[in-house]
Amino acid sequence: MILKPGKEDADPGERALWGDLMSLGISFPLCIALGFFLGRWIGGWFGNATRGQWVGLIWGIGAAFWELYKLNRRMARRDAEELRKLEANQPDGKDPHGRG
Repeated sequence: MILKPGKEDADPGERALWGDLMSLGISFPLCIALGFFLGRWIGGWFGNATRGQWVGLIWGIGAAFWELYKLNRRMARRDAEELRKLEANQPDGKDPHGRG
């Protein structure tokens, strides 16, 4: 599902895929950094900024991996739909990928 050379308009599904991947590249480090600094700031209110930064860092890493998990589920759903469409277009029951 990579952009095909020479094709003027990309499939909307491909555009959504690239958008998801680019947003992951932004949100992953942003979640971690925000967790770290917000944890340090909130920890400072309670008199222990170091402990707060570690809690915030763990929270940020968890949020980043949650985003990765959600993206993985969306991509798997798209792939399953695409495979169903390919199989529906193969009337003789052949493998749509040409294996066998």
